[in-house]
Amino acid sequence: MKLIVQKLFWVAGLVVALSAALPVLASELRIASLNGDWEFSQAGQSDWLPAKVPGCVHTDLLAAGKIPDPFYRENEQLVQWVGETNWIYRRTFDVSAADLNHHRVLLRCEGLDTFATVTVNGHELGRTDNMFRTWEFDVKPVLHEGKNTIEVSFESVLPYMAKRNAERPLYEWAGSHEPKGRAWVRKEPCNFGWDWGPVLITCGIWKNIELVMFNEARLSDVAILQDLSDRAKAKLTVQVNAETVQPAALRAIIHVSHSGQTVAESAVELANSRASTELAIKDPQLWWPNGMGKHPLYTVRVDLLGPDQTLLDSQVKRIGLRTVELLPADDSHSIRFAVNGVPFFAKGANWIPADAFANRVTTEKLRQYVAGAASANMNMLRFWGGGYYEEDALYDACDEMGILVWADCKFACSSYPAFDPAFMANVRQEIHDNVQRLRHHACIADWCGNNEISLMTKPEWSTNSMGKADYDKLFSGLIAAEVKALAPQALYVPGSPEVGDVHYWQVWHGGQPFDSYRTLNGFMSEFGFQSFPEPKSVDTYTAPEDRDSLHSAVLDWHQRSSGNGNKKISDMMERYFKPAKDFDSSLWLSQILQGYGIKTGAEFWREHMPKSMGCIFWQYNDCWPVTSWSSVDYYGRWKALQYLAKRFYSPVLVSGLEDTTNQSVDIFVTSDLLKASRGKLTWEVTDPSGKSLAKGGETVRIGVQSSQVAKHLDLSGLATQYGAKNLLVWLKVKVAGQPVSENLVTLVYPKELELANPQLKADIKKVGDSFRVKLTAKFPALWAWLTLKGADASYSDNFNHVRSGSPLEIVVKPNHPMSKDEFANALQIHSLYDTFSSGR
Repeated sequence: MKLIVQKLFWVAGLVVALSAALPVLASELRIASLNGDWEFSQAGQSDWLPAKVPGCVHTDLLAAGKIPDPFYRENEQLVQWVGETNWIYRRTFDVSAADLNHHRVLLRCEGLDTFATVTVNGHELGRTDNMFRTWEFDVKPVLHEGKNTIEVSFESVLPYMAKRNAERPLYEWAGSHEPKGRAWVRKEPCNFGWDWGPVLITCGIWKNIELVMFNEARLSDVAILQDLSDRAKAKLTVQVNAETVQPAALRAIIHVSHSGQTVAESAVELANSRASTELAIKDPQLWWPNGMGKHPLYTVRVDLLGPDQTLLDSQVKRIGLRTVELLPADDSHSIRFAVNGVPFFAKGANWIPADAFANRVTTEKLRQYVAGAASANMNMLRFWGGGYYEEDALYDACDEMGILVWADCKFACSSYPAFDPAFMANVRQEIHDNVQRLRHHACIADWCGNNEISLMTKPEWSTNSMGKADYDKLFSGLIAAEVKALAPQALYVPGSPEVGDVHYWQVWHGGQPFDSYRTLNGFMSEFGFQSFPEPKSVDTYTAPEDRDSLHSAVLDWHQRSSGNGNKKISDMMERYFKPAKDFDSSLWLSQILQGYGIKTGAEFWREHMPKSMGCIFWQYNDCWPVTSWSSVDYYGRWKALQYLAKRFYSPVLVSGLEDTTNQSVDIFVTSDLLKASRGKLTWEVTDPSGKSLAKGGETVRIGVQSSQVAKHLDLSGLATQYGAKNLLVWLKVKVAGQPVSENLVTLVYPKELELANPQLKADIKKVGDSFRVKLTAKFPALWAWLTLKGADASYSDNFNHVRSGSPLEIVVKPNHPMSKDEFANALQIHSLYDTFSSGR
């Protein structure tokens, strides 16, 4: 198979008359991918094993059968030697005489993790020290026609970290398993462990590696600025920079299209390898976040032409036409984002790396996560600062599905050596590479310098602080300036929660009840409570003997939060729920508890908008199978929290704020919609058997992006007559006759409810590859959910309440084809009652 692949581009048109009919011509720039089959060896050893690039040493060792699965049981401990070891990767590749005829031949490495020495044909090209940077080396002088050899040697970062940290310790928040000194190296911080992640210190060629060959010039930068001040005609300013081998007359042709139709074109001559041109787009289609409108994307293609109109290079960017502002807090509002001049309530979760081994994360998996966020009515994800700068594929998906991104730079929970000039120069190039790569994405709401480092910053350096002057030098100085230079229209904030957002951890770390969420308002960018994964997921990393207790050694190993996190979950379950009857029930009950708690905060903050204008819970996903704060586990299985989020993030929400002292409920109707409407609010109070005790309804006005108390229910009389523990308050809002939100409120904790066996039944109808399951209950079933024995599936809903006389329909799509009989035999129905009672 030929390694040298000719890169094809579309020519934008002729110089005299630009045409929408674009012929295909060959570009002068050629790319030779060096991805694929390599081999690797432990430094100093003679045995070589097959490797895959992009990849990492752990996944290569796993494929070769040289290490056990580090995710299983406590095997993580058995593979620590891998991160302490030096490794060498190598391969051969062919170079033709035509390749060598190019004026410039570069070796482009988009990701080397982390301390690497690059050698071609025995000649050292250079050394790297930053996982996040793109590295290019002039390789032409050392190449020859025919077979060539490349070798990349990786040195463990641990000795360097230990040496620098011994010279000057940098204060950090690190768990007992985690090595100290991670801030001294520019490498994925959570690679060294976190309070939800393993210590698996990788190395390897984790992104693309290729030869780039060209003659006169190539495009080195394309920047796109927008002016939307005239809503009838958007103006784009496209700035083009070229890297030239020798002086030449260069021309850039810019072509803008939308839905396959040309909407603007321009041609411009480059002077001193630079050019800038303006294009007008009539009737611009604005990009909106999920729930506020559509997310149209425009394609901007820039073709670089040489003196004889030869196509030298081309770049394509997809953009969305929108403005983003971050409005300051005032007496009536928290900080809030505004898109296209419209402030909105941010709804979402925090994103962490989707795998401890980044090379295992596929585009398909990223798109599934973003689709899951959109379907749960989220409009924002915060890409947290302890991971890595994510792939374009993730940003592409967010562009397409309207998910705004709060984009942290990769600094978290450590003080950093801003006093070190070499470190600062390294960071400057890191920011340059990643902001330049990602800045065109419509989804980026803001760039943020760091996560939580302001919380450990004091006027002077100390054993438990970073000095304020150096903090400002890095986060308000260097990074801010680099973002401003590269993306002058982008928002930048030095840190979170420094900008006025709130990280509230008194529930998890402080042992406060969920009601404490109701004691504050603001833009809540971090808060959370943990749960266990479901039994199928726990089975993947445990042996049967590990499942006799939530506090077995293996479950404790897969719990990284300090202070005995599994006991925190157990203690909070005891506070709110009846004891679970067995191990599996405990896992499920922990998820119900988590969803119950996060719902308490999320609904309160939505009820109190605009005093609160953001709810970004911690966290959305996992990087390995673990007990954590995630709403979707490592295998992509939705926990109860994700299903509840779909409802408490509903565009129109009916919710109740109970007053247990006065035995009353304020019913709120909250809307994120940009148009007012009218709806029908109904409420009914029943006892745990479903017997109706009182009910009512009225027409309510649903305002634009607002929340209001639609009804005050005085339940004191019913509480006196029947007892507060026997009151279930059912809420519903319909718009145009269709239910848009339903909810349940109680005056007591769930453990005080005397629930009857709901006697759930399912009626199944096969529709294509899916099944419609209609659930009915003789008595109220709280947090009813479906599972399939021996199979995974997607569920349109789960962990919902089923009232007697009110069927609930759930669409289930198994991950593999099933007959109706097979589905019926695999279907399992559960509810809260089943977690504490063995009666059916």
